[in-house]
Amino acid sequence: MAVLKVHGSPFSTAAMRVVAVLYEKGLEFEFVPIDMKAGEHKSEAFLALNPFGQVPAFEDGDLKLFESRAITQYIAHEYASKGTQLICPDSKKMAIMSVWMEVEAHQYDPHAGKLCFELFFKAKFGMTTDPAAVEDLEGKLGKVLDVYEARLSQSKYLGGDCFGLADLHHLPTLHYLLGTSAKKLFDSRPHVSAWVVDITARPAWAKVIAMQKS
Repeated sequence: MAVLKVHGSPFSTAAMRVVAVLYEKGLEFEFVPIDMKAGEHKSEAFLALNPFGQVPAFEDGDLKLFESRAITQYIAHEYASKGTQLICPDSKKMAIMSVWMEVEAHQYDPHAGKLCFELFFKAKFGMTTDPAAVEDLEGKLGKVLDVYEARLSQSKYLGGDCFGLADLHHLPTLHYLLGTSAKKLFDSRPHVSAWVVDITARPAWAKVIAMQKS
């Protein structure tokens, strides 16, 4: 059996997303560290895997993929019989989950990702946080979370009754934001708060976080 490979940084939200799925599936894989400070993600060898020079890149035998959400969907479908069932075999239920996967990518992540940069990564790299940008982003993310609050008052998870890709895709940005002032956005919405507590407590996710400490 071919070795699954993830090329990336354990601190990259996109790479964390892919690794989370692999751990949920109980699949063995090789994590190939990419030194982004040294510019390895712009090297000729890495660009052969991801022409945009962004992490992660993924290999399953002859198959080479990039874009984290495409990779997670491939893993969930290709290894559907393994570990946690992250997709729905019922086409209508899967359609609903797909809606919320799109919501995460296009409504939630643009604001959450920028907030992670302002509140976490800028401090990590000795840069100055822009308070005006933070206020604007928190306002925009809050409006998205209002929609989540309504959805989660009717459904335990975003995609339905079971934990799935629509929920998992949020974990990396949640990990960083919960350690910042933006935590209040999640805590102040009861159903969102309960959902966050639930999905961040998953054993597979603890393994992803542990990679940052190794």
